[in-house]
Amino acid sequence: MKRKIFLALAFTGALFVTSVKAQDDLMSMINQNEKPTVDYTTATFKSTHIVIGQSIETAPAGNLNFIITHHFGALNTGYENLYGLKQAAIRLGLEYGVTKWLGVAVGINTDKNTWDGSAKIKLLRQSKGAKKMPVSLDIFGNTAIYTTKWTDPTRTNFFTSRVTYAMQVLIARKFGNSVSLQITPSWVHKNLVPQTADNNDIFTLGAGGRVKLSQRVAINAEYHHLFAKQVVSTKAYDSFSLGVDIETGGHVFQIFLTNSYGEYEQTYLTDTRGKWSNGDIFLGFNINRMFTIVNHKTRKE
Repeated sequence: MKRKIFLALAFTGALFVTSVKAQDDLMSMINQNEKPTVDYTTATFKSTHIVIGQSIETAPAGNLNFIITHHFGALNTGYENLYGLKQAAIRLGLEYGVTKWLGVAVGINTDKNTWDGSAKIKLLRQSKGAKKMPVSLDIFGNTAIYTTKWTDPTRTNFFTSRVTYAMQVLIARKFGNSVSLQITPSWVHKNLVPQTADNNDIFTLGAGGRVKLSQRVAINAEYHHLFAKQVVSTKAYDSFSLGVDIETGGHVFQIFLTNSYGEYEQTYLTDTRGKWSNGDIFLGFNINRMFTIVNHKTRKE
């Protein structure tokens, strides 16, 4: 009897070992057939702007971002101007994600009734896994046209004099889940400048970053250095902005302080008249509201 029990146990154990080995062999074959995956980094920044400048983010494909940008006047204008609250510069913009790698935008500014249009193209995406890429890289370009009346209608004025261009290379990396950094070399071209001593082509170098405090709150900072002897006729300073991002459902609120009154690249990069040490600080905010226009997942199904 004991011998039969021993033989039964031995037979059962052999079957168990054989079964486990077969499962291991099967899983090994499946793993060999599986393609290596790529893990792309997402949400390097919460919005398409770090503070007032561009981030590497675009609206998701098929989504439309309505963005309201508002700058009050300078805080040092005193009580008579309610510390800048009586003044306002506003930009209304629409940003649409055409694909995962292409975003387009259009906006209108109260500064000289300026219209601007832009495109942002993703060339590299930070990733790990089968494809390792240490940074994300975008190319951003825009064209701005101001539409106010000519300051001197008696002279010969050309439409091209109203047009300016900007191009930026956006290079960013997300470190862990809380810290993101971006470097932004920029080029601005103005068809018409105030004086011949001013450069038509102006170069700046910027940097910005974000530190998350929670899932919905982050602190952002941004700085753009204007290289010397490019703008001579006016006193222009480097742009520096400090802000807070607050996410609430489909909205992202950005509240900030900056020494730049302009709201598009050609102004804050090359025509920042304010100086932090003089109290030329402007309170501002961005309101981002995302709308789904085309549901790509549903369309594929």
